[in-house]
Amino acid sequence: MNSEARIRQWIASDSYRMQALFAAASLGLPDWCLAAGFVRNLVWDHVHGFSRATALNDIDLIYFDPFDASESRDRDLERQLARAMDAPWSVKNQARMHKRNGDEPYRSTLDAMSYWVEVETAVGAALSDSGEVVLVSPFGFDALFKFTVTLNTKRPKPQAFGDRLAAKQWLKIWPGLRVRS
Repeated sequence: MNSEARIRQWIASDSYRMQALFAAASLGLPDWCLAAGFVRNLVWDHVHGFSRATALNDIDLIYFDPFDASESRDRDLERQLARAMDAPWSVKNQARMHKRNGDEPYRSTLDAMSYWVEVETAVGAALSDSGEVVLVSPFGFDALFKFTVTLNTKRPKPQAFGDRLAAKQWLKIWPGLRVRS
């Protein structure tokens, strides 16, 4: 079984993650996925042989809608999601995030993810119209199985990379990980 199929199977077997995916799908947003730790942490837990899932700091719902990129809309969506599922939601329309990051405007959610600091974080999951788990990543999924945290060469910001490693404590939570910069 390839890495993408394993991840889809793990998500489909995780009732908490499936509940979150159905809650997000109910919003009907364009070009959306639940990203970052939602997928990354699950894979790292599995490859480290953990019997219990590491708690998520938040559930990152990202989407791309250039027609309404207001922060107030994202806050409204967070409130809607909180009513559907008690979880720490974080919603960000990627159509405006280029401004915060000093990049050219992004063309899609996948394009925005291609600028994220770590390769292994740039992964997301959504649901197809038939309710099947769909995965997205600008870098593929194999890196998640290599016990690495890798600086994205498209956004070579070693200081931000180091700060995130320290703040997130990934090397402590998943001691088999190694840094590639």
